[in-house]
Amino acid sequence: MTEPVDRVVLVTGGAKGQGRNHALAFARQGARVGVMDICRQFPGSAPMATEEDLATTQKLLGEAGADSFALVGDTRSSADMRRFVDTAVERWGRVDVFVANAGVASFGPVVEMTDPMWDDVVSTNLDGVATSIRAVIPTMVAQRSGRIIATSSSVAREGGPNNANYAASKWGVIGFVKSVAIELAPLGITVNAFSPMSVSTDMCHNEATYKLFRPDLADPQEDDVRETFAGLNPMHVPWLELEDATAGVLYLASEGARYVTGAALDVAGGWNAYHGA
Repeated sequence: MTEPVDRVVLVTGGAKGQGRNHALAFARQGARVGVMDICRQFPGSAPMATEEDLATTQKLLGEAGADSFALVGDTRSSADMRRFVDTAVERWGRVDVFVANAGVASFGPVVEMTDPMWDDVVSTNLDGVATSIRAVIPTMVAQRSGRIIATSSSVAREGGPNNANYAASKWGVIGFVKSVAIELAPLGITVNAFSPMSVSTDMCHNEATYKLFRPDLADPQEDDVRETFAGLNPMHVPWLELEDATAGVLYLASEGARYVTGAALDVAGGWNAYHGA
């Protein structure tokens, strides 16, 4: 099915990783694209994007032929998110697709987590998603159309040792999405969660994550953790490639998903088959 061209798409956490790949995929479909990223590092978190990464994303969007803009901003800030949405509306008159993708991760036993480790993850992954979606809703209500997609995780619907902050935040995303989907369904707006397993990004490939999966090794590398990651799902896939993740997001934004709302789409090699909820 050919997707509509010239859609207006906004992506948070768009400076690198999944966000960048999603933005570029929409651009290649002919969309006009805005991206936002906080562009600073939280203490103890997996590697986060820089302003240079954000500039690279905008350059790549231009090379893909997209009319685009890129802003530095914090999804937890209502003012920043209104600025993000208002910039798109002022330039292009509407917002058709909003991808609330920004997220962070830090790991450790819950009793040892510092307050910032807990707060940064939960506030970004849950409060940030809610704040950004709340900012775009008035525009979509006025249009009586729109697609909202929030990034959750396969970890959301089961526990994860050393991962309580992340799992709690991502499970919260699913509850939020389901609630908002019910409110907005009569207005022609779909709201869904995208729940991938580990994706091959810096959040997956870093020293702290490797040590979490192979604490028996002093300096584990990618090849050392591959089998451990793969053991989490019945298809025995260690992690998704970016294209695999983006395919799920593109589906939720597609015409074919026009009656899909309040869902959590798992792209997880069957890991989701173990979920009890």
